[in-house]
Amino acid sequence: MSTSLTKSGDMAAMRDAVADPPLPAAAAPGGAGRNLLFLREEELRLAQDLLFFGYRDFTAGADQILAELGMGRAHHRVLHFVGRRPGITVGELLAILAITKQSLGRVLTPLVEEGYVTQSAGRSDRRQRLLTLAPKGVALERTLFERQREWVMRAYREAGPVAVDGFRRVMRGLMGEEARAQLERLEQAAPLRRAE
Repeated sequence: MSTSLTKSGDMAAMRDAVADPPLPAAAAPGGAGRNLLFLREEELRLAQDLLFFGYRDFTAGADQILAELGMGRAHHRVLHFVGRRPGITVGELLAILAITKQSLGRVLTPLVEEGYVTQSAGRSDRRQRLLTLAPKGVALERTLFERQREWVMRAYREAGPVAVDGFRRVMRGLMGEEARAQLERLEQAAPLRRAE
């Protein structure tokens, strides 16, 4: 029985080697990589592992700062997106976060009460609530950003520009249409600064 398993495993490895030959170093980003047109389950599971562990470590430093303030990732998301789009409406924030009004209220109310976020009435529609970071919120959002910036900068430097472009393409590919539309609106409101 173990012999047949070994043989079938060897056969599968041989099929994979034929179906998925390595790319020449010149064609692969950074001289490494494989032809990913024939992704196997284990490679897809590895992608999930990478996303999980990368996100875990990327968020760890910010999580620690937030925990000391009695806050969590939901608060961070609100601070991030209000900071990215000062004057964002509650409706727009709900669409970005894809949560209910009630869920947002549980996070937004303490941020307003503790002086991190300010609310004002809309200019044309007084029923709208426009959200902006108060100075205290700007300082906290900046601290959280700087903690995570170090992780992103290190990863980008290690990977190189071709890999960074590939990462952006993959992340956009993971998004649904609505998330891509939200990202485009964010990018238009706060375009990436590119080196000249």
